[in-house]
Amino acid sequence: MKNINIITLILSILIFHPDIMAQKKITQTAGRDQLGDFAPEFAHLNDDILFGEVWSRNDLLSLRDRSLITVTALISQGITDSSLIHHMQTAKNNGITRLEISEVITHIAFYAGWPKAWGAFRIAKEVWADDVEGSDAKADYQRSIIFPIGDPNDLYAKYFSGQSYLASISTEQIEFSNVTFEPGCRNNWHIHHASKGGGQTLVGVGGRGWYQEEGKSAIEILPGTVIHIPANVKHWHGAAADSWFSHLAFGVPGEDISTEWLEPIDDSTYEKINQ
Repeated sequence: MKNINIITLILSILIFHPDIMAQKKITQTAGRDQLGDFAPEFAHLNDDILFGEVWSRNDLLSLRDRSLITVTALISQGITDSSLIHHMQTAKNNGITRLEISEVITHIAFYAGWPKAWGAFRIAKEVWADDVEGSDAKADYQRSIIFPIGDPNDLYAKYFSGQSYLASISTEQIEFSNVTFEPGCRNNWHIHHASKGGGQTLVGVGGRGWYQEEGKSAIEILPGTVIHIPANVKHWHGAAADSWFSHLAFGVPGEDISTEWLEPIDDSTYEKINQ
């Protein structure tokens, strides 16, 4: 059953490209460089068979496809050593973008485990760090997280105190977005209404923020913090006063779903939370 699950996972993220072109045979010397004297046969199998033959068979799978499969297999086993670093760098060289690797690892998390995904994200954001241009605070923060900050959240700006940003991460299977708040930014009190099911789940992915339900103490959100918001509960969430903050937002399926936006959280209440 375990092997079937891994195969299903690999197939579910495999991206097929009909325009695959013939590629040159891959030359690999790592095996001989590191183990040539100690294990010459293993070095031969690594350099000449695995890379020289298997990775070089591009009539059915492109290098991009093989990178996706390899990264998935390593993360599923919890391997976050130099081999994953190497294959993530290779995946980037083979055309996998920052946004795509974010979606791949997020998908893997639901099948292979959340801690394994966090370990992979730590490496991915370093490998793709130089994809971000600029030297301001926003660019520095973007380099610290793997998910994109996105564009200014203009559509919902009237429901926020301060500047927020929104990036749609996935619109298939599970729809979710990355919401980023500048320091001090927070949304108004609001309620996710539903007659059945509904609500929202937040997963902290960068910086430091707050979540609060009406009548309860505020909860600090850090990378890895999961907040389950029941339907029909008045609440707000946003950044700490001195920190950028990002969370993934997952809408929980339900019936008669709607969001009611209410009054802003007053400055005095917010300031007390940040003391």
